[in-house]
Amino acid sequence: MKILFIGDIVGRTGRRAIRELLPQIIESEGLDFVIANGENAAGGFGLTKGVMDELLSYGVDLLTTGNHTWDNREIFEFIDDTDKVIRPYNYPEEVPGVGFQTIKKGDITLGVVNLLGRVYIGNYLCPFRTLDEVVEELKDQVDAIVVDFHAEATAEKEALGWYADGKVAVLVGTHTHVQTADERILPQGTAYITDLGLTGGINSILGMNIDEPLERFLTQMPNRFKVAKGDAKLSGLIVEIDDKAAKAIEVKRISRIHKST
Repeated sequence: MKILFIGDIVGRTGRRAIRELLPQIIESEGLDFVIANGENAAGGFGLTKGVMDELLSYGVDLLTTGNHTWDNREIFEFIDDTDKVIRPYNYPEEVPGVGFQTIKKGDITLGVVNLLGRVYIGNYLCPFRTLDEVVEELKDQVDAIVVDFHAEATAEKEALGWYADGKVAVLVGTHTHVQTADERILPQGTAYITDLGLTGGINSILGMNIDEPLERFLTQMPNRFKVAKGDAKLSGLIVEIDDKAAKAIEVKRISRIHKST
């Protein structure tokens, strides 16, 4: 099977990149599944049902999230009623939504897991131990397991990648919005990249208009960030998985550009 993981979609500009670029990538690469991080897809902060439906209509199969899951409170109205959005599994059980989901296409069933890092982010349940829990629950139900690890620290991402090697087919990092050049297949067959990168405005600071973040750095005063407009890019990782062995056999980092008209 062939999977595309898309990095953090930021606002309308990121959604435009998905709309204009994803259908051609699906066709040219022969993709079976498309998973995208959507926690910043609605106005740069959070997710709405309308934005979820829009992204699904472009060919995304499932949306993962992260520490901005709850920024738009509309998510509380639909996250328990959809199987197209997951929140980090290492939240407490009573938190709305679920932390993993299965997707079935033809004879192939894929398990998708979302985990949240703790370094510089928050005091969540241990992502290492909860990874073991969810792998144990999913392993007899799916042909392969893939993980979005939404985390700040490179060391924490690398550590979980090594810990997950051989337990899951793919572990990708999200959250920092800058694509890393360390894609590889680890010795036991797990595809890994520290961060998928940004899907959003190119001339931006992490997908946001440049002026407001600059002002905050210069003055230390709070202000409201705006989503960057203009030229956009879609960033991600394509992974081919051996269905029988549930191990990665090829990885390809992508960054495609859509020019603003």
